[in-house]
Amino acid sequence: MAKSEIKKLKTMVKLSLFCVIIKMVVYVNSIEKKVKEKIKEYSNDDYLIEYIKNEYSLNDGSADIILKVGNKNDLFDSRTFGKQLNLNDSIYSFIDNKTSMLDNDVSITLNIISDELENYEKEQIKHVISEHYAIELYKAQKDYKRNKIKILRLILVGILFLFFYALISFKFSSMFFIDVFGFLFSFSLWQAFENLIYTLSDIKLKREAITQKLIMNIKYSGSKEN
Repeated sequence: MAKSEIKKLKTMVKLSLFCVIIKMVVYVNSIEKKVKEKIKEYSNDDYLIEYIKNEYSLNDGSADIILKVGNKNDLFDSRTFGKQLNLNDSIYSFIDNKTSMLDNDVSITLNIISDELENYEKEQIKHVISEHYAIELYKAQKDYKRNKIKILRLILVGILFLFFYALISFKFSSMFFIDVFGFLFSFSLWQAFENLIYTLSDIKLKREAITQKLIMNIKYSGSKEN
């Protein structure tokens, strides 16, 4: 193959690669533009406020969540029975997902629509749901207490390191130990305040969300009534 042909082939390859890159850039930009348009249209306060009003019927200040049950066997976890009876995880996932858009101070009414449920089963469902969220709240409270103790320990350790830092600074001239205790003091207090500001705040919000579902009202109706 002549040198001129090789040079021509290289040029064609470079042009092809350049065209591919240009097409990719244009495609990425068009996708990014569409994403921004969707965000602008749907992810804004006005739209979300209207969405929540329409979705949950907040006219009386209470959010209505509708759970339609086609087959009552879909409600219960078939692996559980007796005192350990529980609902399917998908039911809790449904409730958690529907309530995630709501502020934690909004009261919730769960409307279960079914033509198959007996009265004793309705009471079972109420009990099991309350029990589930009571246990979740208990675990969140334990997590909150555990993190509070962790923060207190970090603060105490930080104060202890501060004492050693001050003692070495005044009594000795070892820069190594001054730097070590200065770092340990700063690190301990930083970890304490980070847990205080972020971790405990997140757990508080989690507790509020669980409490909201623990005290929610549960109503039953038949499909013909809706």
